[in-house]
Amino acid sequence: MRMRTLTLAAASGAALLAAGVLPASASGATPKSAQEGSVSAADLLSKVTSCSQISNGKYRTDDETSATIPVCGKNGAVFWKADMDIDCDGQRTSNCNENADPWYQDDTAFHQSNGQPLKADSLPYIVVPSSSGIWNYSGAGIKGGGVVAVIYNNKVEYAVVGDTGPTNIIGEASYATAGALGIDPDPATGGAESGVTYILFKNSTVSPIESHSAAVSLGDQLAKQFLANN
Repeated sequence: MRMRTLTLAAASGAALLAAGVLPASASGATPKSAQEGSVSAADLLSKVTSCSQISNGKYRTDDETSATIPVCGKNGAVFWKADMDIDCDGQRTSNCNENADPWYQDDTAFHQSNGQPLKADSLPYIVVPSSSGIWNYSGAGIKGGGVVAVIYNNKVEYAVVGDTGPTNIIGEASYATAGALGIDPDPATGGAESGVTYILFKNSTVSPIESHSAAVSLGDQLAKQFLANN
């Protein structure tokens, strides 16, 4: 759970519905391709062209920006469109550590099946804002380990809800998520300034949370349901 006093954008100035539980499977390595599953980015984006706001207020993308990002509701999902800051929290690795990430923390809000923190450089996960008066993610049916379709530059990457962040900032995902989408994953200088869509499927759970292959399988199933129900 990261609480930043600076933001990636400021530090670098760079461009930065149904419930489902799958059986345990082997944890996947960092995805090599971000067109995952059988549902296209265009089809998913066609369902999120307008926003029915469910958050009580709006979020900032960084400390210095205005609060302009609402959480939107759809049948079986919630979504937002924001930037992507890079979360390198969790298990210490050669890519994610105190030297690589000025904001590094050695824990994540949700843990692997063995009780260890998640591994940001190999597991695609996203960060949700900690519950506040703006929005309570758990009250909206969003759980740790829930499936997320992350869309950028006409690519779809399936991730899990893996960490929580500041109560007033939105738009952050793990090193592995960024890399799979072709976004610079460097936690100090990388990220994307805009153009990222996050679709979170309600009441979904990947088991174990660290299995990317399980996230892709369940995500593809729920994405098809999302298209059918919206």
